Amino acid sequence: MEGPKKKGGIFTKFLNFIEVTGNRLPHPITLFAILALLVIVASGILSAFNISVDDPANPGETVEVMNLLSSEGIAYIFTSMVSNFINFPPLGVVLATMLGIGIAERSGLIGASLRGLVTAVPKSLITVTLVFAGIMSSVASDAGYVVLPPLGAMLFIALGRHPLAGLAAAFAGVSAGFSANIFLSATDPMLGALTQQAAATIDPAYAETINYAMNWYFIIASVFVLTLAGWFVTDKIVEPRLGAFKGSLEKQSIDYLKPEEKKGLMWASISFIITLALMLLLVIPEWGPLRGEGDSPIIQSPFMSSLVPVILILFLVPGLVYGAITKSIRNDKDVASQMSDTMASMGMFVVLAFTAGQFVAYFNETNMGLILGVYGATFLDNIQLTGIPLILAFILIAGFINLFIGSASAKWAVMAPVFVPIMMQLGYSPELTQMAYRIADSTTNIITPLMTYFAIIIAFAQKYDKKMGIGTLISVMLPYSIVFTIVWTIMLMVWMFFGIDLGPDSPIHYPPRP
Repeated sequence: MEGPKKKGGIFTKFLNFIEVTGNRLPHPITLFAILALLVIVASGILSAFNISVDDPANPGETVEVMNLLSSEGIAYIFTSMVSNFINFPPLGVVLATMLGIGIAERSGLIGASLRGLVTAVPKSLITVTLVFAGIMSSVASDAGYVVLPPLGAMLFIALGRHPLAGLAAAFAGVSAGFSANIFLSATDPMLGALTQQAAATIDPAYAETINYAMNWYFIIASVFVLTLAGWFVTDKIVEPRLGAFKGSLEKQSIDYLKPEEKKGLMWASISFIITLALMLLLVIPEWGPLRGEGDSPIIQSPFMSSLVPVILILFLVPGLVYGAITKSIRNDKDVASQMSDTMASMGMFVVLAFTAGQFVAYFNETNMGLILGVYGATFLDNIQLTGIPLILAFILIAGFINLFIGSASAKWAVMAPVFVPIMMQLGYSPELTQMAYRIADSTTNIITPLMTYFAIIIAFAQKYDKKMGIGTLISVMLPYSIVFTIVWTIMLMVWMFFGIDLGPDSPIHYPPRP
């Protein structure tokens, strides 16, 4: 069959521009090293011009740029290099959560759960289930990219439907809906740590009240909204456009769950429920050791500050149980090996954390983030860009940047120190800024050739269409990107209009309105 024809003219040129420009950008590791050097040079220049602003956190005091090219600054660069790396906010939280998630993934629990979900539903609900499973797969980091798109294609062809529509539905859920989930995932503490650090430049006291579940209410509701949106796009736009599948490929056998996998899932589910109940006993009863004090003893509690180990344990225990039942884990050596393999796969992130940690630390130490935030907020206020137009502009900027830089943490490490202070100066909470960023980052993942798994998705698609290329896949996925962006943004606007908290004790406005 022939795939959808590429759009000509401006659209084709735009896709070519993204691909060529993106491929010419330095690797994120190199990019952060360059940015760190630029901050050092800029600090010297701005310090020479005596740039300063009034300190928002301490009225009556001024904040000046620290010159990293001075003797004191050079000493700071050398003496802080190791601590900048170790204290890079996402480093510990990501590695810790991945220990638990890695066991759940490598024992086979995550893959079996996804396969079990999409193969156990009625034919009429297969599309909505694929999108839903894709969205939920973000709890397992990138596992959904490998499991669901090829499974979606096989399910669709087995039902006499176009396999590329099944692949597209799964890919849209996994990638475009990456920041929506019923559960908290590694993404929440990873981004939340950077948001806390950025907010501290304006208001250290408020930053301490921010919790990693700051977007939880919103992302729970987003799961159901995006699932329906993905269902509509697949059945009403993408599949009709693809037409009937005319390939000669025979239907492939679907890998249904084996008896031992079903048994493993059952006991893993039981262990998850028991573990969750024990976790709740630590915070809900008045005698709970992780319960806080005051008016919000659960929200403002040691428990909410301990979400990283909580997530680790909630994935680790079911993963161990599943592995023991299915024999994918036979002893402690297997556990150690699977954890080691997970950490080995995080090597690139660790190196990225070193250069990103230097950039973030230099940016904060020089006070450039605070100063840029004050000047930026004043500029936006003068041109009266506030409210919904401001959030829309931010989503468009973040989405455009995502076309060229794929890593969510890398982009937020650059953007948070700039935009979080600006938004706080204009009266919008760090929690809202982070959620707007997550919308932009997720919805444009599926239309950038620089996304890590884009080439893998093309390889999956070429089993059914040998001519499938970058432009063709993007043209298939573009309706999802457009609809998800519109629907998700409207949802955020409604949230803002009614002033609903985005998560536990996570308001829309800063400072919080009484």
